[in-house]
Amino acid sequence: MLYLGIVAGLAVGDLGAHAERLDPALVYVALLLLLVPALLGARLASVAGNWPAYRADPGLIWRRSDGGQAMYGGLVAVPLSVPLLATLHLPFAAFWDVAAFSMLSGMAFTRVGCLLNGCCAGRPTRSRFGLVLPDPRGVRVRRIPTQLLEAGLAVALLAGSAALATARPAPGVVFAAALGAYAAGRLLLQPLRERQPRLAGVLTLRIASAGLLAVALVGLVVRVI
Repeated sequence: MLYLGIVAGLAVGDLGAHAERLDPALVYVALLLLLVPALLGARLASVAGNWPAYRADPGLIWRRSDGGQAMYGGLVAVPLSVPLLATLHLPFAAFWDVAAFSMLSGMAFTRVGCLLNGCCAGRPTRSRFGLVLPDPRGVRVRRIPTQLLEAGLAVALLAGSAALATARPAPGVVFAAALGAYAAGRLLLQPLRERQPRLAGVLTLRIASAGLLAVALVGLVVRVI
């Protein structure tokens, strides 16, 4: 599902590049190269959020069969893209407007992978809206389908971003709006997960969501004004 998400993200990025009148070939190259730090950052963020498990067996960190990616870690590609985009003569803000569509498209697929793998499992529930789903250990009970809710969030944000893009806002507005809306959505959905990763006693994902929401709001104000 991660592979399908990457393919979908590249395809949607190509469509976005044409719509934004950016060089599609250069956008494709940039997206492809930025996949490396994005995937690496997502893996390291997942490891940090689940450090007690990896500390006991560091060899698990790079074992691909176990999976484990944290979307927020992939955002390390944003600052790292500055020299690459300058070299390719791609405008930073306009490129990330396009990349927002790639990220949201890929997210919809990868959350289905989470559902199948059992990671990011929801809390057990007796609600009729629950589904019998596994956790990472394969324990199947009726759970809140958090992975499907987050996939739905990605699809809704994809549609909203497309509608916003048709209004031709200032470069960077689409990316900032998508980032802020996703962070706000995660703040609402995170408590529905069974596991709440902590680092030094801090609820890391909630803090990260709040921080990214603040950054996105500042970015929107700067770009709109």
